[in-house]
Amino acid sequence: MRHPKYNKGLAFSDAERDRLYLRGLLPPAVLSQEVQLERTLLNIRSKDSDLEKSTYLQGLQERNERLFHRVLVENMEELLPVVYTPTVRLGCQKYGLMFKSLPRGLFITLEDRGRVFRILKNWPERNVKLLVVSDGERVGDLGDLGVQAVGVPISKISLYTACGGISPSITMPVMVDVGTDNEELLRSPFYVGVRHRRVRGDPYYELMDEFLTAVKRRFGNTVLVQFEDMAYDNASKLLNMYRTEFPCFNDDMSGTAAAVLAGVLAALPRTGGRLADHRIVFVGEGAVVACIAELFATAVATATNQTVLDARKRMWLVDSQGLVTRERGDSSTLESFKLPFCHSVGTECRDLASAVQLLQPTVLVGLSTTGPAPPWAFSQEVLQTMAASCKHPLIFPLSAGSPECSAEDAYRATDGRALVATERRVPPVTLPSGRTLHPSQCTSTYIFPGVGLGSLIARCTKLRDEQFIAAADAVSRLVGEEELARGSLYPPLSRIRDVSAAVAKAVAQKAYEGGFATALPKPHNLYEAARQSMYHPQYRRYR
Repeated sequence: MRHPKYNKGLAFSDAERDRLYLRGLLPPAVLSQEVQLERTLLNIRSKDSDLEKSTYLQGLQERNERLFHRVLVENMEELLPVVYTPTVRLGCQKYGLMFKSLPRGLFITLEDRGRVFRILKNWPERNVKLLVVSDGERVGDLGDLGVQAVGVPISKISLYTACGGISPSITMPVMVDVGTDNEELLRSPFYVGVRHRRVRGDPYYELMDEFLTAVKRRFGNTVLVQFEDMAYDNASKLLNMYRTEFPCFNDDMSGTAAAVLAGVLAALPRTGGRLADHRIVFVGEGAVVACIAELFATAVATATNQTVLDARKRMWLVDSQGLVTRERGDSSTLESFKLPFCHSVGTECRDLASAVQLLQPTVLVGLSTTGPAPPWAFSQEVLQTMAASCKHPLIFPLSAGSPECSAEDAYRATDGRALVATERRVPPVTLPSGRTLHPSQCTSTYIFPGVGLGSLIARCTKLRDEQFIAAADAVSRLVGEEELARGSLYPPLSRIRDVSAAVAKAVAQKAYEGGFATALPKPHNLYEAARQSMYHPQYRRYR
């Protein structure tokens, strides 16, 4: 009863209460899991805010793990914003006030150098196959939250289980606490992390090296490590250092990119042509837009047998200074991730409107950690210019703080011809003509649970970009003509386990083709293997 892994609450039968010495410790009524599920939903829906709902669900997870995951599995569309963004970020901000005596994560600090392997052995589960690791330096538009960012790995683990069917007993959220530069947190008496400035450079990489070496030693070279909410320089360096040691990826860089790619691929029956025919403009500050552009370039190069250098020529970046071009004259001071997309166009474009007028893009992706400042907001002028040169423009306003435009703005500016996907779920939009459109939510939840499941069933020793491209293609194939007619670019989240199984099949297939899958012999039907390996949160009977 006191262990969330085994607790069933009032669902213990009379025979189980006698056999397990629970008689008298529970009220006499026996309630099925279905009744408990209904009661839980009533409690959740009675809360006034998403943060209150999230707090209630956290309490349920600490009491009754199986009921918690069943609630998520059967109500994913309703509860995704509660257990994931944006609510999880608000919870991270208040983590010091909400801290409980049983945190669901492992904490590593600089003071632990030399004993990290022993600390890993303190984790109660021995057969760990998946870790989500964060240092809390870049939590979306909130920036550095230090140790309080542990809520993000915990929420990711919940989604790996609810969406991908990965057993919670083989997962581990990890927080690497190397300090914080957030002055408010350092002054707070309730901050639960180490109280010093964030440590960078060699001490940081030495700690990460010891930690990741200990992970491989403890759990083997097929353990999947997801890096989360790290600064781009740290995340990219760690990926380059360890991607040949064990499967690892960063969801902000690969998962988000694959989700956007899936939306563009799904729209091809409506837009016509091939992926290589699109002209794509990525708008915003930060490295994530360049990571998305690079995955698109790799996908185009793979599909057309051209070089990545040639494929990049159809990808453009717009930052706060305008279109990134050689004519702008700042190539020597550009961040390294922008340089591959710094093209020559013969003129200078200082804002998004002039860039769209010049390039006539068919896809517009906005993703900035600093919010939609005027130089790159998707104004009515920008949207109408796109609509004038493209029958079905694809609009992705994905900035976390506030989107570059609303779905309604995009539809009205394009006479309902645009296909729109937003960062958060938004209600359907009814146009003056009476037609109702359903904008999609573009979320990496369509990608990373299936990637994790596919990596585990194939026991991959590495993850490659081609697997994320295959994952995006698998998601796009589940979008039918009916969804496209409604304006949706993604399958409904109510089918997320079917989506994850299809993604797992595609990821595992690429691993077997590439020779880095170690689960031999290869299953005859990878989709069925994925479905059969999924964790199901129904109660078990105890003998």
